Amino acid sequence: MQTHDTQGWISYAVTAVIIAVVMALRWRRMQRVQPLKLERLWIVPALYAVALVATFSAKPPHGLAWLFCLIALGLGAALGWQRGKMMRLTVDPETHSLNQTGSPAAMLFLLALVAVRTGARQVAGVEGAAMGFDPMAVTDMLMALALGLFTATRIEMYLRGKRLLAEAVRP
Repeated sequence: MQTHDTQGWISYAVTAVIIAVVMALRWRRMQRVQPLKLERLWIVPALYAVALVATFSAKPPHGLAWLFCLIALGLGAALGWQRGKMMRLTVDPETHSLNQTGSPAAMLFLLALVAVRTGARQVAGVEGAAMGFDPMAVTDMLMALALGLFTATRIEMYLRGKRLLAEAVRP
């Protein structure tokens, strides 16, 4: 039993180190102004939607899991909208090009969601069977939450970007 516990802690430590390195690299890159192409914001949600459909096609949720997936999708959309509002968008006054600067608050928000998801997965895997719920249903709900998050973030950024561009062009 002791070996299993040690392996679990090592797994968590390795995961934490990888996440810390990725976040440090992302934090540095986030400080730079990057062009934002409104016409490309649909790509990530579309790819994730395809992955979700493929996953649900292979092993669809059953019973009330569908309802909980819809609720998770709505919750993800609400969280994604808030995350999108945290993203800094600017318009270059000379070129009228739209730029984005990553938001540390948005990154920390996403990191907190990952931590909650990891915790939920552990609870589902370890105690799920004992508590009478399906760990696959929890994963399905988390995937639906992520789809809502990615989609709403980009919709909010798209709408705000369009508005900023329209205001910049006005005389």
